[in-house]
Amino acid sequence: MIPCSEVFVTPEEPNPEQKDPSLAQTGGGQPRLQKRLGRAQALGISSEMDTLYGRNKEEHPEPIKAEVQGQLPTWLRGILLRNGPGMHTIGDSKYNHWFDGLALLHSFTFKNGEVYYRSKYLRSDTYNCNIEANRIVVSEFGTMAYPDPCKNIFAKAFSYLSHTIPEFTDNCLINIMKAGDDFYATGETNFIRKINPQTLETLEKVDYNKYVAVNLATSHPHYDSAGNVLNMGTSIVDKGKTKYVLFKIPSSVPEKEKKKSCFKHLEVVCSIPSHSLLHPSYYHSFGLTENYIIFIEQPFRLDIVKMATAYIRGVNWASCLAYNKDDKTWFHFIDRKTKKEVSTKFYTDALVFFHHINAYEEDGHIIFDLIAYTDNSLYDMFYLKNLDKDFEENIKLTSIPTCKRFVVPLQYDKDAEVGSNLVRLASTATAVKEKDGTIYCQHETLGEGIELPRINYDYNGKKYKYVFATEVQWSPVPTKIAKLNTQTKEMIHWGQDHCWPSEPVFVPNPDAKEEDDGVVLTCVVKSDPKEAPFLLVLDAKTFTELGRATVNVEMHMDLHGMFIPEQVVKTETD
Repeated sequence: MIPCSEVFVTPEEPNPEQKDPSLAQTGGGQPRLQKRLGRAQALGISSEMDTLYGRNKEEHPEPIKAEVQGQLPTWLRGILLRNGPGMHTIGDSKYNHWFDGLALLHSFTFKNGEVYYRSKYLRSDTYNCNIEANRIVVSEFGTMAYPDPCKNIFAKAFSYLSHTIPEFTDNCLINIMKAGDDFYATGETNFIRKINPQTLETLEKVDYNKYVAVNLATSHPHYDSAGNVLNMGTSIVDKGKTKYVLFKIPSSVPEKEKKKSCFKHLEVVCSIPSHSLLHPSYYHSFGLTENYIIFIEQPFRLDIVKMATAYIRGVNWASCLAYNKDDKTWFHFIDRKTKKEVSTKFYTDALVFFHHINAYEEDGHIIFDLIAYTDNSLYDMFYLKNLDKDFEENIKLTSIPTCKRFVVPLQYDKDAEVGSNLVRLASTATAVKEKDGTIYCQHETLGEGIELPRINYDYNGKKYKYVFATEVQWSPVPTKIAKLNTQTKEMIHWGQDHCWPSEPVFVPNPDAKEEDDGVVLTCVVKSDPKEAPFLLVLDAKTFTELGRATVNVEMHMDLHGMFIPEQVVKTETD
């Protein structure tokens, strides 16, 4: 439930014939949502950037047949399901940040050489409250919602108090997760929303906090060989402690409990104490090898006291994050069998990162790759006030994203001299023993200017070669798709003028014998909104275009998603 003290909306009794408030009919016979979309668009479009990032997008819940050019592989059958912000203006109110927009799901269904597109807003409680009130009434990370100024002073005071321990949004706009036989839209709060991957219908809400004491959770879970979900969340000042909790959601439940949710069988694998009770690290993903969980505690931290007082101080929760460039970044390695953390303390210099790429073990070492920055400027780039016509000229990242490889020796000579490099593999990455027994790690650079990395997930936790990513350079706006060979450091690209691709998704050929035998899928929007967007299909080996599916809609810039093979969709929806 979204707390009424926050929204200060007294919902009208729902019309039994019209359960969805966004579709309630208004004057002229137009659905209320469509009227509001048009009204928001009429507020004025100052630039192509605002059109692509700020303007509300219309949903298309019924399938639209795409125009296919080229030749798609006959084995490519299933659904590419993606998630991202699609609505930033509600009534006369507007979100401050692009990452705050209401979640808009969209999908491309491949069948018999044809492609069908559809999109639908996630009907979260957040969405329903906002649409019903015709303004933003539920706070997001970069936008704090305030009560109606006409409410009395006692109601205002109660609202301020309610934000001391905030109940977060269920606007799950970042990714898609599979758990058991079901699929969920995910964000970074303790809420996820079950969805139907074929119709994009929103189903029940799941609160992680009912099963494990976490207030925040990542939107990038991992899946083990048995199909279990592994994820991490932050438990804020629970029983006097702030910790990072690793938990497992089973892929199936006992036959006699088939009617019960897999979340009822959720298991806490282990917890890692935060270095600071009131300043837990922000994290967006974590790493996994055959035997270890990798958690990076970066000096990009959430100030709990500031967060608890943010509402009364009139600032958003994002302002409660701070980066300390003089602090250390700590590496935590948890043995998956014993569930105990490796006792040796490994660290590196301060960095900010969002995405792990992959990790694996070799000759007593853990090798892990991630995309890192030397500051936290990336988030600020996407405040909507910055997305104007001069965005690409005036707004530059002050730190280019760098693909960094760390090589960490878990097995090393305990009698090694202080100052000696303990890495025994062929790499420029180092791990130097210090006087106090800690080990200081420095990275090897694999490449620069890429983000939103994906791999062939069959190689997750294993030695691998290839990374598929967007190329961003000094601007956070992706301009190309890149394929990086981590062994040779060679990079090949696909790009066209005025095209902005999304995160690439690798889909393996069912008969693949090699790591890059498959296709790469990416949604491409044009910088000129008058030109139709398309889904691009690349040969993953050569990066040559196999085909594209063009859809005559105004497609939104999305964030993350997954490909669901046809047999999985059939099995789980029959």
